[in-house]
Amino acid sequence: MKFRYQTVCCLTVLMLAFVFTSKAQDYVSATNPARTGRAPGVQVKAVDTSGSTKTYVLIFSKGDEVVSGLTEFAQKYQVKSAHYTGIGDATTAKVGWYDYERKMFKIIPLNEPAEITSLIGDIAMFNGKPVAHSHINLATSDGTSHGGHLLEAFIGPTLEVFVTVHPVALNKKLNKEFEAGVIDPSL
Repeated sequence: MKFRYQTVCCLTVLMLAFVFTSKAQDYVSATNPARTGRAPGVQVKAVDTSGSTKTYVLIFSKGDEVVSGLTEFAQKYQVKSAHYTGIGDATTAKVGWYDYERKMFKIIPLNEPAEITSLIGDIAMFNGKPVAHSHINLATSDGTSHGGHLLEAFIGPTLEVFVTVHPVALNKKLNKEFEAGVIDPSL
């Protein structure tokens, strides 16, 4: 009887650990930094650099990860303020839905190829580093749209992003109520 009780208790603890672990993995912090080095095929072309506002086009290749590529572009070109739009295709993606109670993004995986029908976002400085903040809409083969805060998207065959870089820096600060970096125009 003692062995059976211990076995049941151990199994219960393991099941609870699995439930809590899987739930924790389904969410990510709103201030989670981007992983770089995952977009080696991105090509950049200056479209207009004649004035203080500059425009670039970023062409992502198959297998490039979008958040990584946007972050690396901002770092390399010392971007302190920008906005962008894009269209293309993704093989897989993860979008986030902000959960107000947890103050985190619920991860919504999309594990099938999809058209990126809209990518929109901005770049601003947070803790001294450029941060790309993107929202995305993806359409699967049946025309169903999936969207939210872009956490990760791998490209196939391409993504075309037009980036407009502004001369005045924008800075984010931590909003403690939401545990998220938000642009503060007074900085």
